[in-house]
Amino acid sequence: MTTTSRRPGTFAELWRRAVDRHADRPFLVFRSEDGEVDTWTYAEFDGLVRDTMALLAAHGVGRGDAVHLCLRNCPGSIALWLATTGLGAWMVPVDPASTSRDVASQIARVTPKMGFYARARKDTYLAGVQGAGGTALRSVALEETAADVRPGGRLRAGDGRTAEVEAVEPGTRLAVMFTSGTTSQPKGVVLTQANYRHVAAGMAAAADLGADDRWLVTLPLFHANAQFYCFAPAIEVGASVALTATFSASRWVAQATELGATHASLFAAPVRMILARTPEGTPPARLRHVWFAQSLGRDHHREFAELVGVLPRQVYGMTETTTVVTADRGDPPSHELIGEPLPGRRVRLVDPSTHADVEPGSPGMIIVAGERGVDLFAEYLDDPAVTDRTFTTDDDGVTWLVTGDLARETGSGALQFVGRADDVIKVAGENVSLTEVEAALAQAPGVLEVAVVARADAIRDQVPVAYVVARDPDHAPTVDELATWAADQLTPQARPREWHLIDSLPRTSVGKVRRFRIGSDDA
Repeated sequence: MTTTSRRPGTFAELWRRAVDRHADRPFLVFRSEDGEVDTWTYAEFDGLVRDTMALLAAHGVGRGDAVHLCLRNCPGSIALWLATTGLGAWMVPVDPASTSRDVASQIARVTPKMGFYARARKDTYLAGVQGAGGTALRSVALEETAADVRPGGRLRAGDGRTAEVEAVEPGTRLAVMFTSGTTSQPKGVVLTQANYRHVAAGMAAAADLGADDRWLVTLPLFHANAQFYCFAPAIEVGASVALTATFSASRWVAQATELGATHASLFAAPVRMILARTPEGTPPARLRHVWFAQSLGRDHHREFAELVGVLPRQVYGMTETTTVVTADRGDPPSHELIGEPLPGRRVRLVDPSTHADVEPGSPGMIIVAGERGVDLFAEYLDDPAVTDRTFTTDDDGVTWLVTGDLARETGSGALQFVGRADDVIKVAGENVSLTEVEAALAQAPGVLEVAVVARADAIRDQVPVAYVVARDPDHAPTVDELATWAADQLTPQARPREWHLIDSLPRTSVGKVRRFRIGSDDA
């Protein structure tokens, strides 16, 4: 079983321990868009965290309060994460490309005490605040550079104020991360102090991480990958993290070398972008460990190894599982296997309808045993019905998380990922719900109805393709008009890459759209 005999403690305790044990060791190396590099030790960054705690406390943020973070990768994001941790508050990190409608929905659902956003996206963020009902949210604009945490920066209290670290319980809420699902709105994954404490130890062990190692983080901080797989395990062992402001496929290999990285974690889509855009003649990096999610082709797997100095290893996990569930620990690692369950993980492949175990070699839904709020997420925000459907308990009293993902067991005992069991697709590593995209596009001027399907893409894994039925065929919206409207309403990943105007959608006898027939000759 995966349940533990004792509680793992809190993430707040882990940060305090890291500062005490590794005070003079490097913690964060930040590379800005203009190439400027700043470095902080654990002790130096703890000073920034305490200043940020004082700022939050001065505005009334305390135990149980939410802080909304609509920021790109920057030192301020890390300081705010650790400051909310120490105060017993909780963060809501969201996509900085969120539309004003997204921001309004997020704020309405979590009612934060404070919000932080980029000065460059001020109009969008404040429109979202107004859309949430004109709330009296205290919102602060940041530069998203090292200037935010330097003396005089927006996250420095500057007047001698202090804030004490709260003694919090393991079950205290630490974060809510929104992830797209098949419902009409994104689900809020509730994570605890114990979740982050448990993931730190588990991922450090899985990556064979030591204090002299350094993660390269180019994926966005609002995503679980950067938090769970990189920052948390680094804090566990006193390692460091090299954080870039943005992802650059053409400079990724050179930055890994420049910043002294030993470890990295990516999705298959960014790997393919790096392979396509790295300038010829770039000296290969010398990494010791690379994780990736979503299968690569054999040639891409080999070619990327030549660029980074090590064959990457595929893992499987999701925000709801915190620590990865399986990892390819073969020698050599495979381009197509997600591997076997990690120590302490228990996995079954079951029939999606009956939850009976499938025969070896047959695709089955992945379900994962564990303890809610420790090695599994606690619940979905204010959605007990969906939470109840996601967890199931067997006759032995074991709790299982129903992932909605499909895999098959290979002859060697390792697992191979098959795909999603619902209509959520991965676009460059981000979940996109086709149902949610359809609901948004149906509101576009001149549109009667719309269906969105997935199309394979060599760089982004999959992309949405829209089939639109005009309200008035004689005055149908143009493709350019639809694309412009989508750019204002949807995040970049959710925007269709192709548009097709059609006369009608194929439907079943009960009116459901037959997505598999859209675009076919007999539709």
